[in-house]
Amino acid sequence: MNAFKAYDIRGIYNKDFNKDDVYKIGFFLPEILKTNKILVGRDVRLSSPEIFEYLCKGINASGADVYNIGIATTPMVYFGTGKHDFKGSVQITASHNPKEYNGLKVSRENAMPVGFDSGLNELEEKVKNEQPIVNKKLGKVIDFDIRTEYLKFLSTYTPDISDLRISIDCSNGMAALLIKEVLGNTPEYIFDILDGTFPNHEPNPLEIENVHSLMESVKVHKSDIGIIFDGDADRVMFVDNLGKFISPDLIIAVLGHYFLENKGIKGNVLQDIRSSKAVGEYLVKMGGEIHTWKVGRAHAAPKLKAIDGVYGGELAGHYYFRDFFYSDSGILASLLVLQVVKRFKEKGISLSQLIGNISSYANSGEINFTIKNKELAMKTVCDYFMSEEKHTAFFNFDGYRIEFPNWWFNIRPSNTEPYLRFIAEANSQGKLDEIIKTLRKLLAPFQ
Repeated sequence: MNAFKAYDIRGIYNKDFNKDDVYKIGFFLPEILKTNKILVGRDVRLSSPEIFEYLCKGINASGADVYNIGIATTPMVYFGTGKHDFKGSVQITASHNPKEYNGLKVSRENAMPVGFDSGLNELEEKVKNEQPIVNKKLGKVIDFDIRTEYLKFLSTYTPDISDLRISIDCSNGMAALLIKEVLGNTPEYIFDILDGTFPNHEPNPLEIENVHSLMESVKVHKSDIGIIFDGDADRVMFVDNLGKFISPDLIIAVLGHYFLENKGIKGNVLQDIRSSKAVGEYLVKMGGEIHTWKVGRAHAAPKLKAIDGVYGGELAGHYYFRDFFYSDSGILASLLVLQVVKRFKEKGISLSQLIGNISSYANSGEINFTIKNKELAMKTVCDYFMSEEKHTAFFNFDGYRIEFPNWWFNIRPSNTEPYLRFIAEANSQGKLDEIIKTLRKLLAPFQ
């Protein structure tokens, strides 16, 4: 079995893990989470019904009950976990990965994530080295409908969109389960049929080729905004009124207009270590205090709770909210962004103009390198740039982020893929091009 990752359990089904592994995971999970009832939801991937069946068999064999919410977005599971005081939950999904993948996202009480260093490591140890001994008193599967309750929660954030033109790409994923009940039939929808084979494009909005159809929809329909969800609807990304993809970290700044400005909720805002410098510069003017932390829900949600943050976000399109159990929800984030876009449109300011006011930096986006000796490669890059120029800030978690007077970079090993990731931002395109050229020379010997 090779499916235990830093943030969840995930891989190609029947290659990296199979139904027997899932049974064991289900059996040992109640013990790890110290509970006798587990909330379970699932996406529409073709392997999800079998995984659900064997997960339930394992949980029930341990003597614990399954509370089944059926087909669900991942944020629905977070909502049910926190709202109904479950001490453990699982969403069966592989999020943005291709159709042959599947997995399990595990949460504990208050919808806090269970990552490899907070429980998945113990679970993996038991799955690999112990055999289940079936409890004499089997648990049962109990249907537990939270759909209406969750839609009511989302409705409290839904703006009047009658004056907005909106294009939405559901990626044939789980957002299609709910989005029309939230926003109605006014938006222009594409790929809004639930289909676990993802026939139109992979459900990963970070890959720009998957956003092309949405960009075209925005241009054809002269939309004020384009919205695209990933496979399980915990992430969302946006296209401006000109059909241009918006770097997801800049949406952290956009959300400041909702929380810090409109609602007057001043306080801490969380960003990940890859976020543009423009985010902090923009939000501090509104009364936000920026905190920088590691990448991934397993790190971000507990950190946001620890600093009692108002909200937070990541370059990958996750947005976390204090009023949503410090968890991420793509649909909730989209509703809040729509509120901001609506207010700015009333002032005669388009989304592209708003984004232009937030950042004028040249940004490389994440560049991936396939490298075996990642630690030495990172050290080589850091040593070179720090010897060439005096740095102004240094972060040494989740790789390294080093800031200089006119630019910064982050270099980090991927937690989920065999890559060394690099991102840089500079005050001019010429400076950025120079940095990238030097970087490629430095990393060439390691490839």
